[in-house]
Amino acid sequence: MTLIPAIPLADLAAAAAAGLHAAFGREATLTATAPGRVNLIGEHIDYCDGFVMPFALDRAVVIAAAANGSQEARIGSAAGDTATIPLDQPIEPGQPKWANYVRGVIRGFQDRGLTIPGFDAWVVSSVPIGAGLSSSAALECATATLLEGLTTTSLATRDKALLCQQAEHTFAGVPCGIMDQFASAFGQADRLVLIDCRTGEPTLVPFTDPGLTVLVANTNVHHELTDGGYAARRKNTEDGLAILGKPSWRDVTMADVEAAWDRLGGPVNRRARHVVGEIARTVAAARALEAGDIEALGPLMAASHDSLRADFEVSCPELDTMVEIARSIGRSGGVIGARMTGGGFGGSTVTLCDSGRAEAIAARLHADYLAATGITPEIFASRPSAGARLV
Repeated sequence: MTLIPAIPLADLAAAAAAGLHAAFGREATLTATAPGRVNLIGEHIDYCDGFVMPFALDRAVVIAAAANGSQEARIGSAAGDTATIPLDQPIEPGQPKWANYVRGVIRGFQDRGLTIPGFDAWVVSSVPIGAGLSSSAALECATATLLEGLTTTSLATRDKALLCQQAEHTFAGVPCGIMDQFASAFGQADRLVLIDCRTGEPTLVPFTDPGLTVLVANTNVHHELTDGGYAARRKNTEDGLAILGKPSWRDVTMADVEAAWDRLGGPVNRRARHVVGEIARTVAAARALEAGDIEALGPLMAASHDSLRADFEVSCPELDTMVEIARSIGRSGGVIGARMTGGGFGGSTVTLCDSGRAEAIAARLHADYLAATGITPEIFASRPSAGARLV
């Protein structure tokens, strides 16, 4: 079987509790979880006041914790070194690097005047790391949910997501938009999360047809968003908007971009064309879903990928190869649409397909990608799942 099954949440929680006991000798009193996300359409426009349409995956980060009676947090994971974080002073970035996502969230709670009791915690995750599926946002949202439990505080979901976004900005150095944290926080079963990134308002879009399946194909080419590529693209969009003299990308038309093409100059003009086009494609995709016009999604997903490859330049040969394989299968083979998803520079693709053919499509993607690249991909099916919560 090509498709990798999801690990049940109960099993992840049990593994986190076992890790907590083995590392710190404590029984878990709180367990928090938050999912990764995959974006169906709307890429690199969440920081451009655009619309994006992700959903929460059935892959998640789980944290088991217990109070330790001290003024520090000890947080361990099988994937990295244990972090010891003093809680009686303002938190700053430190080592190990992976724990900066946790530190940033703790600092966000401190800045709200909340006193966090000392605790021990163990983290497990079924979200592939570096696959463009927001493992970092899942860790942040799970941490924030855990801290809500530890401090007996309940943040508004939007406030929690924004706190986690700020943690990624200031402690991980990634100037991300709001999509990842909003999808992880607001996710619901059988619902896509259409996010208006200008107003910060999410709208849940039904995705209930059992005849539709989303395949996520991890190319196993991993990206590092802190290496400057992401930040450079974001600055391109900021420069473009300044040159156009508009208050928001939502006020920019394609005619505006074309009229200012030479003044914008490369690559800013191509970045601008992507932003305006991707906003329109995402709105069109949401309308198609609401109308039940599934076939309209294929061309929109194709145009999105082509724009990300040529105009925004965040794809890579491996992503392009996976998308081309899906395209070659075509509608007659059960594929509705395919595109890269996430920040790019590696990571994953998303393929919308007929459920009855999902296994055969996954097998073809796996075999042809391996033959073309020599890299074994990881492919799984997912439907929209619940967001961050205590379990």
